[in-house]
Amino acid sequence: MARIWNFSAGPAALPEEVLKQAQEELLDWHGAGCSVMEMSHRGKEFMSILDQAEADLRELMGIPEQYKVLFLQGGATQQFAQIPMNLLAGRSADYIVTGSWSKKALKEAQRIGNVRCAATTEASGFTRLPTADEIKLDPFAAYLHLCTNETIHGVEIPAQRIAETGVPLVVDMSSHILSAPVPVEKFGLIYAGAQKNIGPSGLTLVIVHRDLLGMAPLTIPTVMDYAVMAENGSMLNTPPTYSIYIAGLVFQWLKRQGGLPGMAAVNAEKARILYEAIDGSGGFYRNPVDPDCRSRMNVPFTLAYPELDAAFLAEAKAAGLVSLKGHKSVGGMRASIYNAVSLQGVRVLVDFMNDFAKRNG
Repeated sequence: MARIWNFSAGPAALPEEVLKQAQEELLDWHGAGCSVMEMSHRGKEFMSILDQAEADLRELMGIPEQYKVLFLQGGATQQFAQIPMNLLAGRSADYIVTGSWSKKALKEAQRIGNVRCAATTEASGFTRLPTADEIKLDPFAAYLHLCTNETIHGVEIPAQRIAETGVPLVVDMSSHILSAPVPVEKFGLIYAGAQKNIGPSGLTLVIVHRDLLGMAPLTIPTVMDYAVMAENGSMLNTPPTYSIYIAGLVFQWLKRQGGLPGMAAVNAEKARILYEAIDGSGGFYRNPVDPDCRSRMNVPFTLAYPELDAAFLAEAKAAGLVSLKGHKSVGGMRASIYNAVSLQGVRVLVDFMNDFAKRNG
């Protein structure tokens, strides 16, 4: 059976090379006589996998020594609560809301403590970034939270536009981490669910500056305390071992692609040709996001005639193009073109879109 062109927003496509290597090593990892799924998480075999994965991630992202890398569970959604549990320390925090995920993060954090919305673009349908005069920051906030790529609405905050404000920056990079170089030293904490650009679901990455450790009150559960997890090398409890193993293979694959600069170039080209197809369709397709902040990873679009949506999806599936239906909250279509989605796959999608518009426009 031929593999599909998978544009799922998550769990998402994985590099075929990685899947083949995992297949080859499934029953016997490097002569261990068992699968990674069967290994003791504290045995030397798995510890070597974990150590290599962290070393490769640090190399790819240029993570400074003063940052801890945590391999956790619970998804980014758990981090919505875990971050204020660890960082509020009886103070307040600011959240800038640019889409559904930052809105959810704000709502969850408000259950934990004193958290305020410093800006929101909800009135504009989350199709743009807030202007400078719309952002009202507290200079004494414990941290400022951003979602730098909104998976549902397709809004991305370019790294060069994130200004330091004098308080720690906490960022949800779930849907564009590892897609381009990131100035890690600009941020106090970076977090990301794995199931988009890192590996399979079940793993969550947290990259946190050591100055932000040890602030959690003794009343929070031990497993939620970043300092405790850092002291135990992410091994206070059994970590998601197989997800870490696959993530490690993805990191090695990324290095073979020229690292993050190499991926950035490919991702820019994929986004360019897809947005050109949308903008050049004479209105048959439309992306509502301000071109200044369009996501390179998640491209939502609508058809001029919504009654054609079902036909578009059915014909796309017949052509091997799947998971193009937009999120239920916004409708329309969405193509998620993460690292593992090849340039060829995007070209196949664009060819289909052009043909469909020609036949139905």
